[in-house]
Amino acid sequence: MAQALDTFKAADPSTRPVTPAERVARRKALLNWIAVHTLGVAAALFFVLPFVFLFLTSLMSDQQALTRDLWPHPFEWSNYRRVFDTPGFLTWWKNTLLYAGLGTVLTVVSSLPVAYALAKFRFRGRQLSLMLVISMMMLPPQVVVIPMYLFWAKQLDMSGTLWPLIIPMAFGDAFSIFLLRQFLLTIPNEYLDAAKVDGCGELRTLLKVVVPMARPGIAAVALFQFFYAWNDYFGPQIYASENPAAWTLSYGLESFKGAHHTDWNLTMAATALVMAPVILVFFFAQKAFVEGVTLTGVKG
Repeated sequence: MAQALDTFKAADPSTRPVTPAERVARRKALLNWIAVHTLGVAAALFFVLPFVFLFLTSLMSDQQALTRDLWPHPFEWSNYRRVFDTPGFLTWWKNTLLYAGLGTVLTVVSSLPVAYALAKFRFRGRQLSLMLVISMMMLPPQVVVIPMYLFWAKQLDMSGTLWPLIIPMAFGDAFSIFLLRQFLLTIPNEYLDAAKVDGCGELRTLLKVVVPMARPGIAAVALFQFFYAWNDYFGPQIYASENPAAWTLSYGLESFKGAHHTDWNLTMAATALVMAPVILVFFFAQKAFVEGVTLTGVKG
């Protein structure tokens, strides 16, 4: 019995003495763990501290916001009520939701069929079409802003509205088409062939087979477009600046800045309210977003 116990102790790694080499390896592993987590905490603070500063400033009084104080005394929670009481603020919310929500739906609905055709169809000019899509991604929007403005404002008389920004989304977006096309390339053609053998046409195959399998990619494209439209400042400035009833939140924030004085506490409070929906959307949809981005290959 004693011999068997000694054999068990000898076989158990926790009972045998630790060698100097193992002690050095454990110490290196501990130091490596501390270094990695220290860098992680430092990086997290680097990104979080500006948000903390913004939130604390939004709770200060107008006089305290211009001082070196970092902690509000007292907490001015009424700043957020004053922001909501700002004339037009709720209208800016409505306009931004219309622009971001409707624009996102139109972009996904119009870009998905084009991406499906470029990924799964074989036709003459396919590579040329893909190169045109990629070239559109490289074209800065400022290059075409003058002719586009003349078209929408002079020919269609739509200046002072957000429709010149929303309607073009119904005709696809180059980045969304490219991203969806790269994701659809990862879907095996055998699934599509099986659906066609069962009698499905191209449209039914797209809706019944491709869309359920491409949900992560669609979610990533939708989030990219939603974030772009929500934060867009350039477009509303060009088309809607002359009509305050068509302003969005990003452009309406300018109204908190005066020519001679800026209410930084109210500006920070309004900025926090503008950022909150985007942060919440990404927080609840980050799994689908990350999955859609990571699964999007570079297969040609």
